[in-house]
Amino acid sequence: MSTSTHNVVAKPIRFNGYLKRDVPAHDAELTSTDAGTPMGEQMRLYWQPVCLSSELADVPKAIRIMGEDLVAFRDKSGDVGVLHRHCSHRGASLEYGVIAEHGIRCCYHGWHYAVDGSLLDAPCEADATRLKQTVCHGAYPAFERDGLVFAYMGPPDRKPPFPEYDTYTRPADTKMVPFSNVYPCNWLQVYENIMDHMHTAVLHNHMTVEGVDQATADGVSLEGFGDMPVMQWEATRNNNGMVFIAGRRLPDNKVWVRMTEMIFPNYLQIGSLVPTAARERHSTSSCTRWSVPVDDTHMIIFGFRHFNSEVDPDGIGCEADCGVDKIDFLVGQTGNRSYDEGQRAPGDWEALVSQRPIAVHALEHPGSSDVGVYMLRKLLRDMVRGKTPADTLHAQLSAAGEPLPLYSQDSVLDVPELPSAEDRKLILSLGKRVFEAMRSADPLPADERDAHVRRQLDLIERSAAAPAAAQQAERATT
Repeated sequence: MSTSTHNVVAKPIRFNGYLKRDVPAHDAELTSTDAGTPMGEQMRLYWQPVCLSSELADVPKAIRIMGEDLVAFRDKSGDVGVLHRHCSHRGASLEYGVIAEHGIRCCYHGWHYAVDGSLLDAPCEADATRLKQTVCHGAYPAFERDGLVFAYMGPPDRKPPFPEYDTYTRPADTKMVPFSNVYPCNWLQVYENIMDHMHTAVLHNHMTVEGVDQATADGVSLEGFGDMPVMQWEATRNNNGMVFIAGRRLPDNKVWVRMTEMIFPNYLQIGSLVPTAARERHSTSSCTRWSVPVDDTHMIIFGFRHFNSEVDPDGIGCEADCGVDKIDFLVGQTGNRSYDEGQRAPGDWEALVSQRPIAVHALEHPGSSDVGVYMLRKLLRDMVRGKTPADTLHAQLSAAGEPLPLYSQDSVLDVPELPSAEDRKLILSLGKRVFEAMRSADPLPADERDAHVRRQLDLIERSAAAPAAAQQAERATT
């Protein structure tokens, strides 16, 4: 009788470090963003934040974005420039240049450039006419928005309008405060961390060394996120984005549905960051983020913290704690702590930076909780390979002059609890229906979307609550 080896699982070899010494190459198609690389050229088709407005002082600021050495400045007339760092004359760095009424002068021989790269003056030349006609320094279109400096680094003939999202101005009392967080690692491991929402129930749930004081443990923990969520993921906008849908059962027959949406290649918005996320009927974004590569082993999160009475009704957030390499909502988002503090009470910064300067995907052993991360990578790969269709929603609304919607949000529904397996199915269903409610508001004017979603939530709650209550009553009588 023959013996089948089908479905036989090989046992892992113990103490096998010797066999695992070699580290494979990283996934350069997704992780490399220098000029000429697939992802680098994709990112250059979008406006990218490059620094905070507060970093533009009376001297230029040297910056590095996607492997390019640049200099950013605000001239005395108020125009912002983002130029190649090294002077077109003899290569002196414009970080030592002198800011002028219009543009900037190189310190070495005084070559004077406008913010568009035009050569305005070359004082060492008796007649600079020819130089002015033939020399144009490398420059990128740039502007300021709510405290962030943006640059477009792609082909000039493909420069897009800056996308305006409705959450930038709604609710009416919204204030956006700029911030940055610096990470010495590849951009992708920081970006994809958001689709790994399961980690919030572990890393951000008092994952600290025994003996750490309560204040330190609380600082790296997110109140209300300790229960493991029921997860699902959906592609959005013709595969130009994706959303996670996390459902959690709360006390008193409540279900909390949280969603975060990414817009590719490196943009996202996040829902509420305070405990009231699990209390309020419906709230939208509290944070906008771009994961911007500095080079392949360094990146900076640039973003806006959204402050308003809807997303933070108790006023827990702190504007003063947002700025250059700082953020107010959770300890462990920057590398500003000691190594000992990071070991004893790790946060996102420690977990992400420690994956290696560039995470090696070939060494991973993914589980079911990693579906969102692998889905994200596939969608990004399709995009850089030119397989992703246009975002028709973006085009339609932009043409109509309407701000764009995003699906990042928190909603709480009052729906009776069912037995474990049935309740999980119920929570999945409610999450999908909330997602569809958000999408159904897309074609509406921006000032009508929120009211529409709230009406849909009422309908979802009523339609789900009655059958659940009937099942509860039936179980009580049997």
